[in-house]
Amino acid sequence: MTEEVFVCSPSIREQRFLLECAVVSNDPVAPSHYRMRLHGPEIAAAAVCGQFCMLEVSKTLQPFLRRPMCFERIHPPTFDVLYKVEGEGTRLLSQFLPGQRISVQGPLGKGFPICSGVRRHILVAGGIGVAAMPALAEELVRRFAAVPEVVLAARTRDDVINEAFFRELGCHVQCATDDGSWGHRGLATDLLEQLKPEAQDCVYACGPMPMMRAVAALTAASGAMCFVSLEAQMACGDGACLGCVVQAKEEREGERMVRVCLDGPVFDARVIDWEAQDDNDAD
Repeated sequence: MTEEVFVCSPSIREQRFLLECAVVSNDPVAPSHYRMRLHGPEIAAAAVCGQFCMLEVSKTLQPFLRRPMCFERIHPPTFDVLYKVEGEGTRLLSQFLPGQRISVQGPLGKGFPICSGVRRHILVAGGIGVAAMPALAEELVRRFAAVPEVVLAARTRDDVINEAFFRELGCHVQCATDDGSWGHRGLATDLLEQLKPEAQDCVYACGPMPMMRAVAALTAASGAMCFVSLEAQMACGDGACLGCVVQAKEEREGERMVRVCLDGPVFDARVIDWEAQDDNDAD
């Protein structure tokens, strides 16, 4: 019996830009959720799935910091970001109109490794974590002409986003909602467990930290590879401020910490110290 050999090519390019990009559209797609399409040829050409950009939502000092947004889809000369209005920054972002310009820093971070020699690619998205998955799904189809399996989880049916997109791509999609209003009543990990990932499979996850912690535990037990895209509050996006660190199992530069913006946002799930994250959540 021959041993399966997985080859994972990292998704990262070193080109970065700071550009004024034109807003093509900025439309609601679900309650409190918007999709913004931006015209930025240089950024779109350099970006890869899993990377992110920093958007300047105001020219004033309030709010002062840019907002990090992953690339939902990349289609040069434009790209999309999907976001949820949760504070003043995203509220201001939702008010941008077509034709206006917004300062964009990017692409930033490390994207999803694309692994060959894999039996199944499984994408697991919780809540706004779905924003990281369309570009990845399109890249997997482009590379391997094989559609991934997709698990989408949200609070209610109204919060399930991109289901139609994944189905049109040919993906087998399963949904879970907290209230049972669409699909399975329960958690994303309930559906992932039913899919029975094995050592020949690769799972990609993005969503709330408890969900990703559970996905990491499930894949570790099954032997499947797992890559997680972490979300964090960021000030700089370049690794200088150390405001987005999480604890890791391996030591880097004398510290057991990794920076979500620079070392990630995508990590091998085995790198993250999930038990330490449990402690942080408890705080």
